[in-house]
Amino acid sequence: MSLTTQIKEFALDIGYSKVGIIPAESFPEYIADLTNRQEMYSFYIKGAYRPLLGAEPRSLMPKAKSIITTVYDYSQKNFPKELTEKVGRVYQARCYNAPPERINGARPQLMKNFLRQLGCEVGEKISLPERLVAAKAGIVNYGRNNFAYAEGIGSFIYLTSFVVDKELDYDSPSFVVGCPEGCSACMKACPTQAIYEPLKLNPRRCIAFNTFITQDRMAGSYIEPEIRDKMGTKIHGCDICQEVCPRNQARLKEKLLEDEFLVKVAQDFSLAKILNMTDNLYLSRIQPLMYNYIKEKKYFQRNAAIALGNLGDPAFIPDLSVAMHDPEELVRGYAAWALGKIGGQLAKGILTEGNRRETSEFAKREIRDALLRIE
Repeated sequence: MSLTTQIKEFALDIGYSKVGIIPAESFPEYIADLTNRQEMYSFYIKGAYRPLLGAEPRSLMPKAKSIITTVYDYSQKNFPKELTEKVGRVYQARCYNAPPERINGARPQLMKNFLRQLGCEVGEKISLPERLVAAKAGIVNYGRNNFAYAEGIGSFIYLTSFVVDKELDYDSPSFVVGCPEGCSACMKACPTQAIYEPLKLNPRRCIAFNTFITQDRMAGSYIEPEIRDKMGTKIHGCDICQEVCPRNQARLKEKLLEDEFLVKVAQDFSLAKILNMTDNLYLSRIQPLMYNYIKEKKYFQRNAAIALGNLGDPAFIPDLSVAMHDPEELVRGYAAWALGKIGGQLAKGILTEGNRRETSEFAKREIRDALLRIE
């Protein structure tokens, strides 16, 4: 059995749905695209992932010869409606940047261990353009919503690649857009028009971006009021452009087994609880799903405040009143925004009291803006 066959069969054996291999060459088209859109993607280009370096694998691993790329189908079980209204499916599936002690983090580690047993050196911390890699290997094609699609699965997939120092047998590319001719369902459905043309996304308008990239250490924590209004109840990720896609309907309508862990999580997963979350709730219900980007609970609290404001239900005013006393100015400020969105005399009284005692300039500004909306 050839080295290539051993690698591909092992990948399928441990749960990957598709596997392909390409030479470890540079990706000049990706470098050019990121460079041309620096203003939109500066948070990523200048961040810890170093994507421009990763797009030239041999700059980080001089011995690199091949890239093994895999597709994991994360939509094999049902996602509770109570969660999909708030959290993207890939995060519910616990597969995005999963730690090694979780099953979806153990899988890539098993792959690396197997490759090393075969005598391969495996690159570490090389951030590849995963969708482009997988398309070059012929295991995915593109959607106009910017997602990669795998035949027979759809776009609910997670891509992982491994750079090795061995020459292998290479696969043929699939640089096609597999969407129905003339379809623009994703562009029409996006509440913020983040998909400004087919295959082009302005991340700063994307709801998903605004739920988790907007952190002080990454892109600043401020979310524009116009975007807040359109975030609905999303607190981590957004699947709208995938949910409306004709290519995903078969999987979305399929009768799947329940994920019993998610069923348990959904029972405790309320926006009000997240707004004023305890450390125990964070550790037992939030972190197991969303250990990928956000490390501080205040950002989830901010997102929950926005979601409650968008619901517009006065029943949540007491919860927002509690949040107005939170030690984090970020939480107080967005709770004020939510109270202003809900409106009414009770909300106005809470905001007025908050304005008298508030010391944070950010929170005071949000309180004053909220009061103006009520008046």
